[in-house]
Amino acid sequence: MGVGVSNWRLARAVAMAGHLGVISGTGIDTVFVRRLQDGDIGGHLRRAMARFPMPQVAQEALRKYFRPDGRAPGEPYKELPMYRQGAKVEKEHFTMLATFVEVFLAKEGHDRPIGVNLLTKIQLPTLAGLYGAMLAGVDVVLMGAGIPKEVPGALDAFAAHQPASMRLEVEGRNPDDPVRMRLDPKDYWDGPPQELKRPLFFPIIASSSLATMLARKASGRVDGFIIEGPTAGGHNAPPRGDVRLNERGEPIYGHRDVVDLDKVKELGLPFWLAGGAGRPGRLQEALDVGAAGIQVGTLFAYSDESGILPELKVSVLKAVVEGRAEVFTDPVASPTGFPFKVVRWEENPADRVKRERVCDLGYLRTAYQTAEGRLSYRCASEPIPTYLKKGGTLEETEGRKCLCNSLMGTIGIGQSRKNGTIEPPLVTSGDDLVMLTGILAGRSRYGYTAAEAIEYLLGPAPLSSDTPIGVPAAQPSLG
Repeated sequence: MGVGVSNWRLARAVAMAGHLGVISGTGIDTVFVRRLQDGDIGGHLRRAMARFPMPQVAQEALRKYFRPDGRAPGEPYKELPMYRQGAKVEKEHFTMLATFVEVFLAKEGHDRPIGVNLLTKIQLPTLAGLYGAMLAGVDVVLMGAGIPKEVPGALDAFAAHQPASMRLEVEGRNPDDPVRMRLDPKDYWDGPPQELKRPLFFPIIASSSLATMLARKASGRVDGFIIEGPTAGGHNAPPRGDVRLNERGEPIYGHRDVVDLDKVKELGLPFWLAGGAGRPGRLQEALDVGAAGIQVGTLFAYSDESGILPELKVSVLKAVVEGRAEVFTDPVASPTGFPFKVVRWEENPADRVKRERVCDLGYLRTAYQTAEGRLSYRCASEPIPTYLKKGGTLEETEGRKCLCNSLMGTIGIGQSRKNGTIEPPLVTSGDDLVMLTGILAGRSRYGYTAAEAIEYLLGPAPLSSDTPIGVPAAQPSLG
């Protein structure tokens, strides 16, 4: 669930209630160092850092980024250098440390499983993030927004203390001469490395053909699938075939985009249904069609434990109750090229801020080969002249939003800019957002805990069900 929304507090609360809690590993190194600069309120980060098996790395992170009294008003965060192929060991160290800390805190005090969710489109931090999560004993790895074919093999390698490598997608590069990212655990230990367990791997897929390919051709064992429909929040898989837009300007999904569950069942692996699953009765519907369960995001994104700013949660939920909030599937917002869900409501603070285009985090940059044969990076959300100079087109920049910075703003760690503004938020939710009136009915406040969300999910189903899980509610008759 975005950057820092499904944080260690939320994942731990869900796990303590008897279910799989999942942390978001997207941009986790920036989230980590910004929390340190805000004073590490409660001392949780430092408590986990003291358990990191490479103490010199934790000490260096404290020296560089910890501010006991936090930042002065308007003081910008000190940034980590952006990732690039062949990143310095220090950069990988901090990614390992940040992911370790988040998983450690989520697992602290119980023996329930914890997972980590990484975005396949963000390639450069993946190996370090996986290794850091495994150092903390992560139980499950989930990855979507791409084809994570090489991830299972990396998990196998790390569990055996062997080096792992993955192909870096490079635009303009000869596919017969790939660039490969590599991480060798032995480079990070003075003595024998600690024993690691191999976590389960659940790719997030939107087609039975992708499930079949991964089950048969992935570099290692695939343990199950998350089947996510276009009603889910965040990034959605693009429609198959030619992209058509509805009258609102959203991509139209059709019958080809409905996953053939019978074909998935033939693979003999468990699967969970996601997208439109956050309501009573959905779990039983999923079980009835052969699923092992459901994955729920939006319902938990607005729980008390999630990382979204409390005032943002209240503002959105109030608009939901009053019928003034909507979810728009934006076909161009994300520089990844994947459709991205955006919440629209009247009080959205981002609508009152004119944001200057800047790319200083760079997680969604695309690697490309220059005419001189060098490896470089560009993002359709960066300043337009810069993007054009790098060989991009003006058309590719239209409507793009800086997800990296705006999603940091959503969890209260937006960067302070020289013009006195703070990075505005971008709130993403699944189509289920408008159905949160169900859990809010009869409450004296615009909010609820993760435990209450689970109780709601397991409660009695309504007398009639509307749209099946994963099918867009606005398009009950698929074309």
